[in-house]
Amino acid sequence: MKYTKTKEVLNQLVADLSQMSMIIHQTHWYMRGPNFLKLHPLMDEFMAEIDSQLDVISERLIALDGSPYSTLKEMTENTKIQDWPGEWDKTTPERLAHLVDGYRYLENLYQHGIEVSDVEKDFSTQDIFIGLKTAIEKKIWMIQAELGAAPEIDA
Repeated sequence: MKYTKTKEVLNQLVADLSQMSMIIHQTHWYMRGPNFLKLHPLMDEFMAEIDSQLDVISERLIALDGSPYSTLKEMTENTKIQDWPGEWDKTTPERLAHLVDGYRYLENLYQHGIEVSDVEKDFSTQDIFIGLKTAIEKKIWMIQAELGAAPEIDA
């Protein structure tokens, strides 16, 4: 079988992108306070981008004869992105910082995928990983700027 490790990374991304979409959705629902009118609709765009990445990743996994996770149970058992209970005790900046944590995890997972797909010489998947990692880095920069902080991509 070809691309065994690459397919493992792809399926990990299926679980983690699904979880990230839910975390963004929670941020969207539980947001209050300053910048609400600007940030609330922005979360719809963030979700759409993550859902689009999930579709690309899942379809690539299927194209490589893989089987993407497809149940909530599989997603929750395999994600490595921590969630929070849906409660009103978090501020919007805290929720945005939590999003950054999730995006940083995804950035690192995409980097791992770049390295694994290079070893396995799956350059088509590697190209996908590179493009999506770049998009994630831009999102980190944008949220960090909203929080008044540097991107810290190269930290």
